[in-house]
Amino acid sequence: MTVHRLYKNKPFEPEAIAAMTSAYADICHELGLSEGNRPEIHAVAKKLIEFAQRGDRDPARLRDHVLQALAG
Repeated sequence: MTVHRLYKNKPFEPEAIAAMTSAYADICHELGLSEGNRPEIHAVAKKLIEFAQRGDRDPARLRDHVLQALAG
């Protein structure tokens, strides 16, 4: 899975993209999501981008922030 198409126009450096991609894969795996879960994976991607835009570049922290945000 990839979220590149959702942030291709955002100003993220390669390190940020690598962190986001890693976090995204971990989140989808943990939640049992696949490409067939379009609304859910889109929500994950949007939250991930929000946190990455705040400057966080640690995949584990990004994953945890997104999971907490989605939980409520």
